[in-house]
Amino acid sequence: MNELEQQCQGRLSLEARIGSTNHRCPRGYGLMIALHGVSKREECPLSPAEDRPTLAQIAAASGVSVSTVSKVLNRRGDVGAATRQRLEQALSQYGYVRRRQTEPSLEPVPTIDLVVRGLDGSWAASAASGAEATAYEAGFRVVISVARPPTEQGDWVDAVIAAGSQGVLLGLVDLVGDELLRLQHANIPYVVIDPLADPPTGAYSVGTSNWAGAHEATQYLIDHGHRAIALITGPAQHLYVHARIAGFRSAMAAAGLTVRPEHIRHGTYDRASGRELTAAVLATSPRPTALFICSDHMAIGGYEAIAEAGLKVPDDISVVGFDDLPEARWVHPNLTTVRQPIKDMAASATSTLIRLIHGVRVDSRRQELATALIERESTRDLGHRPAR
Repeated sequence: MNELEQQCQGRLSLEARIGSTNHRCPRGYGLMIALHGVSKREECPLSPAEDRPTLAQIAAASGVSVSTVSKVLNRRGDVGAATRQRLEQALSQYGYVRRRQTEPSLEPVPTIDLVVRGLDGSWAASAASGAEATAYEAGFRVVISVARPPTEQGDWVDAVIAAGSQGVLLGLVDLVGDELLRLQHANIPYVVIDPLADPPTGAYSVGTSNWAGAHEATQYLIDHGHRAIALITGPAQHLYVHARIAGFRSAMAAAGLTVRPEHIRHGTYDRASGRELTAAVLATSPRPTALFICSDHMAIGGYEAIAEAGLKVPDDISVVGFDDLPEARWVHPNLTTVRQPIKDMAASATSTLIRLIHGVRVDSRRQELATALIERESTRDLGHRPAR
């Protein structure tokens, strides 16, 4: 077996991708491979060297999208009769040989990559659910890629380019280099979901109203009589962290309340960090009567620190989270939290991405979906209000 054959057979492990079922080289297909971070196109050595029209060629000749061609090839029913007939004629004209009905379908399905920083927790699952439902209706498949550190074989950008992805959704990914520029050079459109930093000029993004969500949560605690409120949040450099702190400070200032420096803590969005930072806040004097913890995962860790201090939620201290992950309903008492529409953000980002893939103009480069406060059992009304 020569080197190129080994690369062809090892495509899945090379890309470290999830969800792809088309692991072997179909007859006549070209294969995108990445070797030591370099992407190139080679003819699959395991098939005859015969020409086969691409989906893009057939789509262009028929005046339809690549996803519509894929739907017809895979016998999907959601294509109009006239369009289907026009495509069947084009397929015949180009000599496109379809696989028999009894054979497993290996016709290429256009793919969108959802790139996330990790699969722990519920964020990635919610985003994948929203992206997949929207992509499926448009004839696309969603593949989840984890943005791991680069290796000798390249990074996630190399894998996306090598796989021939039609577009990329970026979810909570720290971009530390030239990743977006490389996607642009490869003519792969992308949309950022809940950006951690200001997207580059001209980029498309979908986020949530972080300032308004934080302001509403803080105002809710103020309206329930709390005057000493601490904020526990994520890394200081993240864009939405700035927005949440600003919303918190605005509500406190409007109520004439002072924010003590030791009552704002930064950490990472995980349970252990929430536990550690909550313990530190509880050790301050005077101790706050309420905590606004800007992550449900961190808030669950906060519950642990509160219990370890011999205190109870909400009898001794009130807690409000942010996200409304499923875990918020599993803890006791159920967590009052700010719901950010993760599934809807992913669906909207996917819709935008598909329009970009099809060359359709998208006027709004920045979309912001509304948050909502979900009241449960983790806050206590102290029965007095600050002067207005």
